[in-house]
Amino acid sequence: MTRALPPEAVLQAPPGPFTRWFGQGRLGFRSLSRDTLARRYALPASRWVQVMGALVHYTDEGAPGAEPLVLIHGFGASLHTWEGLMPALRQRYRVIRLDLPPFGLTGPLRDARGRIVTMDVDAYRTFVDSFLRTLGIARATLVGNSLGGLIAWDLAARRPALVSRLVLIDAAGFPMKLPVYIGLFRHALVRWSAPWLLPEPIIRAATRDVYGDARRVPESTFRRYVDFFYAAGSRAAVGRMVPRLDFDALDTGRLRAVQAPTLVLWGERDRWIPPAHAAAFAARLPVVSLRRYADLGHVPMEEDPQRVAADLLPFLDGAPQAPVPSIQESTP
Repeated sequence: MTRALPPEAVLQAPPGPFTRWFGQGRLGFRSLSRDTLARRYALPASRWVQVMGALVHYTDEGAPGAEPLVLIHGFGASLHTWEGLMPALRQRYRVIRLDLPPFGLTGPLRDARGRIVTMDVDAYRTFVDSFLRTLGIARATLVGNSLGGLIAWDLAARRPALVSRLVLIDAAGFPMKLPVYIGLFRHALVRWSAPWLLPEPIIRAATRDVYGDARRVPESTFRRYVDFFYAAGSRAAVGRMVPRLDFDALDTGRLRAVQAPTLVLWGERDRWIPPAHAAAFAARLPVVSLRRYADLGHVPMEEDPQRVAADLLPFLDGAPQAPVPSIQESTP
């Protein structure tokens, strides 16, 4: 599905310092419809599929006969976060990206009465299982960043027969203090006010914070993150979701059940998840390689996709696949 970028979304001149830091001064009084956002941000490869009653935005590109790579983004992001890797990946693999609810062009899941579904680990388990089943994916390499990394390793531990290789990029999972811009939503006043008042400078500051060097953030990336956070229903859904994010309750001992060869990539300037967690993952995963980036932040694949691709491609090409287990898959 191809959607043209509207003229108002095109930058006519490089932004000045004030605009780069504070944007257009939007306060979030108005939300943007999914149709408006689709006209701005749908890609030539964009598709939609019904999963759990929602229209889920995804792409399916590359070599159709190859085993798929499934790329899972992090909190507040969208499938666009992988765009810099796509020229390298789509030449060799079938690459599937999706917008997790309540983010990107997918938006919140809703129940039969139209109420926003609260997303927690169990809800994401059900959603991702349903998405893969709907697309007929029985075996894949999973690549996950941040929250997407948590979803990926949890799936590899639960369903080892499905996951042939695993790539974790600044993945969540171990006990940690929530990043300040996410932790704001633990406060009742913020959850109440955010659906109609969330100043653009806060979203821009959060976007700068996930890069090791904020000067690398393109203005188009700032605009996309801001626009998606202003999407109808997204702020209310985040307000429901954040209080349920309890990393202390996760059983990371289950990482030892992961049979897939794993590559752990980590930006040492990650201000959202402690870089020490990279070694914690490596210590628990049975077959693992670890690569660190001294000058990159929480989203290395977005900040320097060429460097990440240089580590990712040899792993995908050379790592043996996990054997298909003959025993019954583990359960959560």
